[in-house]
Amino acid sequence: MGLTEEEKTAIVKYRLEKARDTLLDVDIAIQNHRWNNATNRLYYACYYAASALLINYGHVAHTHSGVKSLLGLHYVTTGLINDTLNKAYNKMFNLRQTGDYDDLYNVTEDDVNPLLEPAKQFIQTIEQLILTKLN
Repeated sequence: MGLTEEEKTAIVKYRLEKARDTLLDVDIAIQNHRWNNATNRLYYACYYAASALLINYGHVAHTHSGVKSLLGLHYVTTGLINDTLNKAYNKMFNLRQTGDYDDLYNVTEDDVNPLLEPAKQFIQTIEQLILTKLN
């Protein structure tokens, strides 16, 4: 990736902050019954955190699928991120794709609500993994 440690740390901190801020957008979307938008924001909050984790440990992904693959390889198969949270992340990815690109499907409240807590736990788990290295 060619980043100095200072640059890497700055990017990781920025992406974690962006993940937390994006979670706030989820609440706004939910209050306005914007379920496609809520799913989009849930997924991106987790994506920003996942990409921060990968950068923090020197892994490079160039696509969303690449982030999912590297996350699975380095953190799910090793047990650092539990499979339940990874499945929720994958569900968010699929729902985000559906909500953003499919013409005849709208995400519903019933799709979004079960993903709220796993998204928060996913981000918290990643923050802990990053703090482990930073300390």
